[in-house]
Parts: sequence; structure tokens; C-alpha cells
Amino acid sequence: MKHATDVDQADNSTLNTSSPETTVEDMAPESHLTDDLVELENISQIQIIQLEKQVSELKDLYVRAQAEVANVQKRSADEVKKAREYAISNFAKDIVVVQDYLEMALKDQSGNFEAIKTGVDLTLKQLIQVFERNMIKAINPQPNDKLDPHLHQAVSTVAAEGQAANTIVAVMQKGYQLSDRILRPAMVTVAQ
Repeated sequence: MKHATDVDQADNSTLNTSSPETTVEDMAPESHLTDDLVELENISQIQIIQLEKQVSELKDLYVRAQAEVANVQKRSADEVKKAREYAISNFAKDIVVVQDYLEMALKDQSGNFEAIKTGVDLTLKQLIQVFERNMIKAINPQPNDKLDPHLHQAVSTVAAEGQAANTIVAVMQKGYQLSDRILRPAMVTVAQ
């Protein structure tokens, strides 16, 4: 019968001895770990490369988008500038004709007052057409119309019998408006 010390010695002897028959298969779990780590490292490097490629593509798209926005802003600014510069060109073309008619009237040496008057009348009609085409309307209030401070400028007040206060007595100068914008208010005399 073996004693307990013999068993302990036998166990110790098996623990302390290393068998010369250790194989690669016995070490396999450790090598599998390094293989897994290498594989993970390769996968993460591939992912990093893919992410860097995506970042590069997104940077390129961003730069292109910024350039496109800048181009659109520049084109818009150019169009606005041209619109401002040439918006008046149609009006200018029309008004040049009126100037031609006035110059012809001044060159008239005939002394025929009726011919000059007819020419000036035709020129005025041409000017009215130019104003209509360009949405310029006359502000010409009538006597007894109520004073509108948005359209009329009271130059003076007079006592007018039979007329209510703040009504127009006389028009000293017509006013003009472009669409809804007042170019010049009508100058009027108002009843007290």
C-alpha cells in the first residue's frame, strides 16, 4: 500500500517533469490566438483604408459642393448687377425718342406757332405712352378730394368756403408713382 507521501511524490514528479514529447499541437491554442490577432489587425487595417478612402471621397464632394455654391452665388450676383444696370434700358430707349421730338421742335425756325404746338402735343402723347409702358402713373387729384399724405404734399392751406377741412383746393404740381412707389407726391393747396 502506498502512503500519502508516496502519492504526493508521484504527483510532484509528474508535475515537475516535462515530457520531451511536447508537440506543436499542444501549443496550438497559443498560435491560434496570434493568428486571430493578426487577422483582426489585417481586418482593421482594411477598414481603416476603406474609411480613409470614404473620407477622401467625402472631402472631394465637399470641395466640389463649395465650389458649385460659390459659382452659383457669383452668377447670381452678376445677373443682379446686369439687371440693375440694364433694367432702365427699355425706358431709356423710349425716352430718347421723346428727346428727339423735343430737339426737332426747338430746331423749327418756321415761326409757325400752331405747328410747334402740334409737335409738342405729339411729343407729350409719346411721353405718356412711355410712362404707361413703364408703369409710371400721374397723381392728379381733383378739387374736393380728401388729402392723402401718402400721395399728396400740402404746400399751403387756404380758407375755402363750402369746402371741408383737409380737402384739396388746387393742384400746384402733379405727382407720379412707379407701380406702387411714389416718385413725387402731388403738391396741393388744402382747405383749412
